Amino acid sequence: MAVKAFRLGKYFNAVFYIFKRFGINIVIKLNNRKILSGIAEVIGAPEKIVDITVAIDKIDKIGLDNVNAELLEKGLSQDAIDTLRPLLILSGTNEEKISTLKSLLANSETGMKGIEEMMFVLNSADALNLESQVELDVSLARGLNYYTGTILEVKALDVEMGSITGGGRYDNLTGVFGMDGLSGVGISFGADRIFDVLNTLDLYPADTIATTKVIFINFGEREAAVCLKHMAALRAAGISCELFPESAKMKKQMAYANAKGVPFVAMVGENEMASGTIAIKNMATGEQNNCTVEEAIELLK
Repeated sequence: MAVKAFRLGKYFNAVFYIFKRFGINIVIKLNNRKILSGIAEVIGAPEKIVDITVAIDKIDKIGLDNVNAELLEKGLSQDAIDTLRPLLILSGTNEEKISTLKSLLANSETGMKGIEEMMFVLNSADALNLESQVELDVSLARGLNYYTGTILEVKALDVEMGSITGGGRYDNLTGVFGMDGLSGVGISFGADRIFDVLNTLDLYPADTIATTKVIFINFGEREAAVCLKHMAALRAAGISCELFPESAKMKKQMAYANAKGVPFVAMVGENEMASGTIAIKNMATGEQNNCTVEEAIELLK
């Protein structure tokens, strides 16, 4: 149990603190594949466990009625589907759900083992004092059938979106790769969906979406070589910069800077190369200063 608690602590803490840093309010939904296997047993369809989990894994996408229709097509009896249906919309507190499942799965050894594991997970989650909701959801299935115990999904509370993180426990998955006897817990983050949530809720920190701070005008090959040296110093100081890719007309290069909203333009011509300076122009005020690299860093910060 100590090893399980250690893994669980890392699992929940990773999920919670990552989304806390993002500023996304979440609910952590839990279930156990043994509970699902126990349910398949008591509704008289233990051989249909794969069909059941694959179907109910789609419940958020296609709705309960369509899940039931799919199960009917897969050969489940109407009685079995009618028995399963209320479990997939089971409500109440986690304790109330556990109590209902204990009554239902009393004659399933596998199901009762899943309840025992779920109670351990819920109690351990309580001990972590997470600010996020942790909810037992019997409709959570995770369609990948290598899961053997706890399964998890994370949903954002403030936007309509599917799960943004998922995972669970698997026993001996490594046996496929010739490493028998190893169990583990794995999670994966849905980068595209997390991106969509951050976009929808406007949660991007300003410094992560900042554009180029200064663009160097390209006067030619010799000047560009000097600009690249100055740019290396600026970037080392944390200042984002770029060099216009070709020696085009000044008007074109300035128009590019304006279109991108770049606040400063840097110019290194013959005079600047001779003096070892950079001409920095503030695009908002029009003010221009000749600076050393060190002075330019202070100005641009």
